[in-house]
Amino acid sequence: MSRVRAIKTEPASEISSDSPGAAATLDSFMPRVLSRDDGPLYRQLVGILRDPITSGALQPGTSLPREADLAERFGVSLITVRQALRDLENDGLIKKRAAKPAIVTAPAAPAMPSFAFRSFAQIAESTKGRALEIHSYRKERSSAATAAFGLKPDEACHCLRATLHQKGGPTGQTTFYFPPAIGGRLKRADFDDVVVFRAVQRHLGIQLSGAKITVRADIADEALAKTLDYVVGGPILVIEMLYLSTDGEPVELTINKNRADLFSLSYDAPNDLG
Repeated sequence: MSRVRAIKTEPASEISSDSPGAAATLDSFMPRVLSRDDGPLYRQLVGILRDPITSGALQPGTSLPREADLAERFGVSLITVRQALRDLENDGLIKKRAAKPAIVTAPAAPAMPSFAFRSFAQIAESTKGRALEIHSYRKERSSAATAAFGLKPDEACHCLRATLHQKGGPTGQTTFYFPPAIGGRLKRADFDDVVVFRAVQRHLGIQLSGAKITVRADIADEALAKTLDYVVGGPILVIEMLYLSTDGEPVELTINKNRADLFSLSYDAPNDLG
């Protein structure tokens, strides 16, 4: 049977006033007897210290109790306390300080992939780590494609429908439209690249000169929410890209509907006013 040292439960005094925020007392942590039968002591202590931090009970800037006070309260060694604090610091939950108690830190916001479309290389880079799941390739009527390609109101064009996935799941629904003269020369098997305009250039030998890009906001309807594993009414970042050939003719209209909680749009803005 493991031996457990006595644990003091009376309130401890607050940390010195030179701490950057409020000071936590030992009462912020429920007393608990730690036993090696429950696994490494430092991991148990990490769980005890983590709970009030992640729950928001201890706000960023709050000083933790001194290492010696934590060791005495939970009946563990200073080495165990320091190992637990190192783990919390590695997780970004606290910041250790020389000769002072550690402080709670604000968790870093998860990095969001950012679209930056100043070149074709950057457009291709935005698809890094993503896979294209193709659903269909057939003729369809579309008001957006009609306007982009100058089609007759009742004229259909070839349409590729797909979903973009990354490691965590679906991130966007993408629809690609092609003018009749181009779509008729492509077949479903030709779309072997997550960067579709790159596949079009390779299979048809068409050189693209640039793209006109439009960004707008939308919300997810029931069908889109189901496809993207999202909430109905969730914000959607819609990016429309009309690719042009070197002679200025439209080659492809791409409409990306992306989960706005997963992506952002960024541009550099040089000072051209002097």
